[in-house]
Amino acid sequence: MLRVAETPCLYDNRRTMPFSRRTLLKAGGLGALAGLTGGCDAVGGIFGRMFAVPPRETTYFTPNSKFYVVNYADSAVAMSREVNIEQWKLAIKGVVKTPLSLGWRDILNRDSYDQVSTLMCIDTLPGGDSLGNATWRGISLKQLLKDAGADEDTARDVVFRGIDGYDDSIPFTRAMQDDTMLAFLMNGEKLPKEHGFPIRLIVPGLYGIKNVKWIVEIEVYPGDYQGYWQRKGWTDDGTIKIFSRIDSPGHYQDLRGPEQKFRGIAFGGPNSIGTVELSFDAGKTWNECEIEKPMSPYSWVVWNYSWKPPRRGKFQTVVRATDAKGQVQIAEIVRPQPAGASGYHTIISDVSEV
Repeated sequence: MLRVAETPCLYDNRRTMPFSRRTLLKAGGLGALAGLTGGCDAVGGIFGRMFAVPPRETTYFTPNSKFYVVNYADSAVAMSREVNIEQWKLAIKGVVKTPLSLGWRDILNRDSYDQVSTLMCIDTLPGGDSLGNATWRGISLKQLLKDAGADEDTARDVVFRGIDGYDDSIPFTRAMQDDTMLAFLMNGEKLPKEHGFPIRLIVPGLYGIKNVKWIVEIEVYPGDYQGYWQRKGWTDDGTIKIFSRIDSPGHYQDLRGPEQKFRGIAFGGPNSIGTVELSFDAGKTWNECEIEKPMSPYSWVVWNYSWKPPRRGKFQTVVRATDAKGQVQIAEIVRPQPAGASGYHTIISDVSEV
């Protein structure tokens, strides 16, 4: 029997996810069976169109209304709704020369910048939906810590605490990189309450568990801090693994005609994507896809491929990506805990007419 453990994408978040726990159980069971039997071709032979998946619409930016939501606790959104923005404060403390207490207007009066970045839940399965791409506007965490006089000799971690009691940390060296921001706008709109209003952390290349929402306190910490999920056995590193997905056509979609258009996304986590490849024979041979130029090195890419089926029949279609440093996506199917899932996304291309 498949057991669902307490995970970042499931815990206290049943009402905000676009699919049910039962659906996840089916997907997890299907993925596990695919790993044991040699892939979706075997699974398809058993279950057929019972598990057919419709195509997804592939866009570079994810609208706020469709952006995945994962919360440590449902109460956080309610708390965010009740925030009196004129009384809200952000405290910066710890091993700093000048502890700070900033109000909302103090944040808005600081220099800000835009950054396109993809967020991804650590619980995302191969081919999963728990990731999104947005333009964030915020302030530099590096500059804020400099203004507080962070002690670079003793600082090891930077801890972030949310209004909901959630906490996590990133290394001080990561906090001092130019791309780490405290965001207050999302796709040109005020940060939605479910995404961390008034302010949240954005750290490109790290899973969502590290991108703390509803921040009210930042502590420069002299030791190795273990946050909420680390205390439950999850990774403290949080680096996103290379991910790719076939968005269209869908799994077991009826394909007719001499040419078929394939489209999807690929994300390299801390590194940009170099190549994306499709296989129509379960990974025996690979075909390089065309990649649309992204607007940011911190975002996913959209890829396309035109395929001419050689005959009618079912083709086990697999996607994989390689980042700009030459690291190839991990093929082995690994469950999310403790450091994120891996495995190729596989569908059945069902060609009924050529």
